Formats: sequence, structure tokens, C-alpha cells
Amino acid sequence: MTALRREWLPAGATRSGAGALWALVLDGAATLETAGARRQVLPGDAVLVDPRTAHRLTADVETDIAHGDLRQVVPTAPLPSPLILPGFAAEHRGVVALVTTCPLKAKSSPDLFARSYAGLIGAAVTSLWQAAERLGDHPGHAGDAGDDPNGPPDAEVADVVAALAARPGESWTLDRMAGMVHLSRSALTERFRRATGHSPMRMLREVRMHRARLLLADEYLPVTRVAFDVGYGSVAAFSRAFAAEHGASPLAWRAAPSPVAPGPLDLATSRMETPPARGASGARYAHERPADTGGHRRARANHEQKADAVPVQ
Repeated sequence: MTALRREWLPAGATRSGAGALWALVLDGAATLETAGARRQVLPGDAVLVDPRTAHRLTADVETDIAHGDLRQVVPTAPLPSPLILPGFAAEHRGVVALVTTCPLKAKSSPDLFARSYAGLIGAAVTSLWQAAERLGDHPGHAGDAGDDPNGPPDAEVADVVAALAARPGESWTLDRMAGMVHLSRSALTERFRRATGHSPMRMLREVRMHRARLLLADEYLPVTRVAFDVGYGSVAAFSRAFAAEHGASPLAWRAAPSPVAPGPLDLATSRMETPPARGASGARYAHERPADTGGHRRARANHEQKADAVPVQ
């Protein structure tokens, strides 16, 4: 490697050529194109293209990248070209800190410092590729799905999900979600699918249904209030959405709740905690039950205590 620099690319800007390329997307999103493939590169992902592979890297939005002419001099592993490495930044935080703070200026011939710099980055690339090979993950060829549901959590996706969960009743759109984390609509959708297996709008629906189930556990709360609190403009629209999700209207679900398979939100949060068993209030999880504020709750205390003593699914 003879040079390494950090650069902000405006949306639509391209870097192309037939030389070697190593690039790390620090912020934004870019698309890597070669003769036979096209692949989006997201924040934290790295790419490696050998000198024989013609390529073009295009910024989808304003994008912050570190890039250099890294190439294999003494191959230690058969790396494909182009090679995409999702989650490179999460696996090699020290390398990321180095390349973002210590650029390498071009020189006529690589010196010891440059060779050591290249060796460190090359070792990180190779080790991540070999680990994926051992797991049978094969993240590398551009054009592959490259999805890893067990990979490092996506901070931007987590921020959006947290905002949806905190304010499910607001007028959310895909544009608003993407703007909140400074991503394009397509970049956010891709990252949601990689992190959760679902689109942002599907996640919004699940968040709203999650909140609706909590509110419906209080039989004295009108369905109209529930509908507006979770972002629906009418009871009819809410009832249709709820029935499509649960197979029963809100009133029918409240009268005789039945188990519902975990949705995307439940699956997305399952890594953090295992939900407790469902209680007699009708809530799917114990933490969803409303506070005991009325006499009718106290009168049913013994009944609820027995109903809570059930095996955890």
C-alpha cells in the first residue's frame, strides 16, 4: 500500500479504475460495481478489489470513506475479488481508529511504515475472511446476499426501532425514518433487512401492534383511544390492521386472547432478554400488564396468581 486517505464523497460521486482498492465506509452508503456484480456497502463494511478487477464505487448519499491501494504481495489465502466484509469496523475497532486518524501519504516507494500499515490492514481483512470461511458464511463476493443475522448490532437500525417504540402514534414515513439516521431510503431498508429480516414499515406495524396489545389489556380503555394512540386515523383502519396481524378484531382479542407467534419486534429484542410468561390480564408478557389501579384488579388477585403459574413458552 502506498497511500491511505479519508475522504467525504458527495452523493453521486464515483471512484473508478482498474487498480487495487481497499475501502472502509465510515458513514453514509456506497455501491460497488464490477463487471458482473453490484453490491451496496454500508457503514462499518469494508471492500477489497484486486488490481485486475475493474470497479466503480459510487456514493449513494454523502459518504465518509477511508481508502487506499491495498494489494496482496505474498498471498496467504485465496481472497476473492471483489471481497465484501460486512461488520469489519465492529471486528477491528483498533484498525478503524488507526486509519481514521493516521492517513498515509503517497510516496514513490513503500517504506517500512507503509508496509507495516498495509500488513496490519491485510491481516485484519484476511482473518475476517477466514473466520467467515470456517463458519461457512462466505460474505465476500459482491452480489451475494451477505446477510448475517447473528452479526454485530446495527446502531442506526436500533435508533430507529427505539424511536418507533417510544412514539408509535406519530406519523412515521420511510423518509422520516431514513432522515433521522442520515441514510437514504434504500440504505435504511437494506440495513433493516440485514439486522431484523424485515422492512422499516413492517417493523413500524409490529411496534404499533405490540403497543396495541399492551393497551388492549386494559378492558376499560376504549378501542378508539387505542387506535389513535398507536397511530391509526380511524377505528376501522386499526381493526383491519389488527385483524390481519392477529386473526381477530381488537374486541374479540380482548375478550378471548390467544397466543400469537413472536413478531419482528419480539425477535429483534430477544437477544437482550427472554420475556416472562403471559399473565391473566391478557398481556402477552408480564411487563405489558397495566398497573393494578382498581378494585376489580384486587378482587381477582387469587385468580391471577393461579393463572400466572404456567410454564414459560
